[in-house]
Amino acid sequence: MKYAYTILYVENVMETIEFYEKAFEFRRKFMTPENDYGELITGETTIAFASTELGNSNFKNGFEKINKSGKPFGVELAFTTENIERDFQNAIKSGATEFEPLTEKPWGQKVGYLRDNNGFLIEICTPIKKQ
Repeated sequence: MKYAYTILYVENVMETIEFYEKAFEFRRKFMTPENDYGELITGETTIAFASTELGNSNFKNGFEKINKSGKPFGVELAFTTENIERDFQNAIKSGATEFEPLTEKPWGQKVGYLRDNNGFLIEICTPIKKQ
């Protein structure tokens, strides 16, 4: 078994792919001709986005859609960086919304939280240093 994908269902796949390219400097891996599914090159695990319409066709009982104005889901995407202040601010300039400011944890890691253009929760953090 290998963890391969995280797929987030969004209203506009192309807009979301473009947001992640600009905010986090990820590159596009794949996009369907219908623009209802796209993937980003992000490391070992692919982040993918699918349209809510595609989700509705996959799940006969429906699913809970993200709501930008409500509290975020209890799930996050976490991205590590050595340039946390620069990358955190770049994401905000690209359309992310600060959810929790950058703070230093007792174990020395810097962490901040954003919401993406759809309202999904994103953690930006420095790598945890080996003890």
